[in-house]
Amino acid sequence: MTNDLDETDAATTEADEVDESADGGRATGPAAEGPELSIVTPLDVPGQPHLDLDRALEAILFIADEPQSVVHLAAAVQRPVAEVRAAIARLRADYDGTGVSGEPRTDVADANDAARGIRRGFELREVGGGWRFYVRTEYDALVSDFVIAQTSTRLSQAALETLSVIAYKQPISRSQIASIRAVNVDSVVRTLLGRGLITEVDTDAETGALLYGTTELLLTNLGINSIDELPHISPLLDDGQEGFERD
Repeated sequence: MTNDLDETDAATTEADEVDESADGGRATGPAAEGPELSIVTPLDVPGQPHLDLDRALEAILFIADEPQSVVHLAAAVQRPVAEVRAAIARLRADYDGTGVSGEPRTDVADANDAARGIRRGFELREVGGGWRFYVRTEYDALVSDFVIAQTSTRLSQAALETLSVIAYKQPISRSQIASIRAVNVDSVVRTLLGRGLITEVDTDAETGALLYGTTELLLTNLGINSIDELPHISPLLDDGQEGFERD
């Protein structure tokens, strides 16, 4: 009887080994249920759930008025510069319709394949040592017409003052304008850009800040042929400053 039981146990063990071999050596039980749902490299933000790096950079760049350097972005999301560069490359490919964005995941393989090939109306462009969203060139005229049609014809006093500073001191950066006016000028500059009265003409060689200048539209509205025809403003200043007098 004992010999029969031993032979039965041996046969059962041999059958189990055959089953494991047929399964390619896969383990059974809870460990074989599949990979855990998690992001390989999560973004840690104090007080918030883990965030996707690509989406975090996208959110920051969406509200940025100035080009953001890779170092600045890396500091904002507290991630290595190399990871931020890779994320920007993924975002650009996504917007260009040649790839997808989002950090690599362990729970899905090609879930975003269906999103490939969608070329967006905007692009992520490197300007002045930083990255910023821009409308694609082929949509410039359409967007300009839309913005102009949606805005009123009158400029506020703040906008007129800012436009005067730019006209007399161009090319000039946003921080320099704010220093002269002693107020924040971000929204006013956006308004003037939207009206087509000023444009980005260059970048500061030292700081990388965008420099602004006036457009042909302003000359047309003022009825002059050149910015040099603007009157000298220094004699009109009470304190006799010559900050606005052109060379």
